[in-house]
Amino acid sequence: MIQLKKYIVLFLFVCSFGAKAQNTYKNWSDIIRKNDAAWFGTAEAKSIAENVLLYQRNIGGWPKNIQMQHELTEQQKKDLTRLKKTSEETTTDNGATCQEMLFMSKMYAQVKDERYAASFLNGLDYLLKAQYANGGWPQFYPLKKGYYTHITYNDDSMVNILNIIKEVANETDYYSIKPSKEIIEKSKKAFNKGIDCILKTQYKQKGVLTAWCAQHDEVTLLPANARAFELASLSGYESTKIVLLLMSIDKPSREIVTAVKSAVEWFDKTKITNLEEKRVLNDAGKVVDKKMIMVQNGAPIWARFMDLETNEPFFCDRDGIKKKSLDQIGSERRNGYSWYSDAPREVLKKFPDWAVKNGTKVGTADKKNVTLITVAQDGSGDFTKIQDAVYATPAFPYEKVTIYIKNGIYNEKVQIPECNTNLVLRGESKENTIVSFDDNFSKINLGRNSTFYTSTLLVEGDDFSASNLTIRNTSGDNGQAVALSVVANRVKIFNCILLGNQDTLYLSGKEAKQYFKDCYIEGTTDFIFGGATALFENCTIHSIKSSYVTAASTPEGTAFGFVFKNCKLTADAKATDVYLGRPWRIYAKTVFIECEMGKQIKPEGWENWSKPDAEKNAFYAEYNCKGEGFQPGKRVAWSHQLQKTEAEKYTIENILQDKIENWYL
Repeated sequence: MIQLKKYIVLFLFVCSFGAKAQNTYKNWSDIIRKNDAAWFGTAEAKSIAENVLLYQRNIGGWPKNIQMQHELTEQQKKDLTRLKKTSEETTTDNGATCQEMLFMSKMYAQVKDERYAASFLNGLDYLLKAQYANGGWPQFYPLKKGYYTHITYNDDSMVNILNIIKEVANETDYYSIKPSKEIIEKSKKAFNKGIDCILKTQYKQKGVLTAWCAQHDEVTLLPANARAFELASLSGYESTKIVLLLMSIDKPSREIVTAVKSAVEWFDKTKITNLEEKRVLNDAGKVVDKKMIMVQNGAPIWARFMDLETNEPFFCDRDGIKKKSLDQIGSERRNGYSWYSDAPREVLKKFPDWAVKNGTKVGTADKKNVTLITVAQDGSGDFTKIQDAVYATPAFPYEKVTIYIKNGIYNEKVQIPECNTNLVLRGESKENTIVSFDDNFSKINLGRNSTFYTSTLLVEGDDFSASNLTIRNTSGDNGQAVALSVVANRVKIFNCILLGNQDTLYLSGKEAKQYFKDCYIEGTTDFIFGGATALFENCTIHSIKSSYVTAASTPEGTAFGFVFKNCKLTADAKATDVYLGRPWRIYAKTVFIECEMGKQIKPEGWENWSKPDAEKNAFYAEYNCKGEGFQPGKRVAWSHQLQKTEAEKYTIENILQDKIENWYL
């Protein structure tokens, strides 16, 4: 009987494991990219692999838009076996061939079936043979008559090819199959030719480099038409992956750097911030209509098609006649095609770091288009002082402006004025990029509110972020002395060190939302204080002496105040009696969720600051914390231990919700 139970347990375990390994994705591309590595060793994956092998033509390529996971009949298998000898419909359009090669690589990593390796290498050979002498690739190979012969950037076709060849040429471990040295050398040459083609096809508008078209003529390299509604134009979507590919190249040439900078300038010039797409869905969730609505300061989007000379967006029906707005074309094309894209945002987000890495500087001729400023004490940047860099940033820019600060100790008070929205301070490293000053209440001596003038860094501009910095107030234990003061909305502080004593971090601003992640925050009394809604995730909160961690002044009726999630509360050895918080104002809200609390935290946890009304109105709570300092049974009676259903409401979306969605990402 005992032996039988063991077999039953083993059977259930195997069944459970098999269920977890089962594919749950419906689309072929999702099956390839979203399943974990172990799934590619399952019987289900092996069965699909047989289909993929059947669909591959002997020439090495695959047809497009095939759901390879669907079970095949015996007749379909015979038909595919017959088709293997042909080159019918082999293409790289819509991800074809490139995604099947990735599938075979993932299969071979789990199952050393040499047919998988041979399939991948045959696909690679197909890609190398399909390349034009000028470095471009057609949409179909062997060549298919019509616009299919054009060099095809459409739907990222050529970029997908080059990304494969780049991994092979660089001999990375991205693909599990290792080609011969001969193929690696061919790949290096093919990649370089492909990049040269990209540089030569970048469109010049009155002598100024801009972006790329979805198709370029394979002989003249000029923008070319495709389908009737796909006229020659500059593409906001296809140009994105091209630029990201160029940015991925180590030690880029001067020509590549120029191409990237020119494209970024074009993206900035052509962004649209006064429109948003609204989709109308039926009961089944299918899009039945698309409408563009007017907004103010919307998140930037770009048109798929822009006039080659004016950059003006245009739209076409199957009659090939340009229209100026989406509502001027029929519903079939309006709803069945992607006319706008937000893809270039990724380029604009990554460009500042790329620019710093590749030694580019901000030009001084046109400050209104500044997107990156470098600060370096040795004079190698644009400025030697952070505040001077802030003064050089444009007011209320549409896109982020990054001030990159190289390592050094910057002894200065820094203010980010209200007009300097969308500003990023990014240090070279949090340990060695230090902003430091020593103001305190007595030194300022400006009356009873002197505390609020002591900050080393004052942030008043909305949509600010800082990372990789140490921000400190060095005045010592001499009363109130703020290191970082934030009186703005939608502020993100990541991977920073905040050092001070009393009142290290002040958080305020009308209905302000602020987000701290992976930070170290140190102080003595009330060293995190103010009335903003603020979320702290994965932070270390360190008490220097016995006192109070927080002093919230949450306004009445505010849903959340200070929320600490997955944080660690630590202390110096001399700090043995530390309160989690006390109410600066009687409606204070502070919650600790799944935090680790050291033994320095007093059993009662909270103090009312001699305000009996606070015991009725303040909201102090904890949930599922741990450590010697977490003693829920000994907490003051007027605090709370949340139930699971209550704690589930404390999501990042709920806490930081704002009219601008997902600003905290």
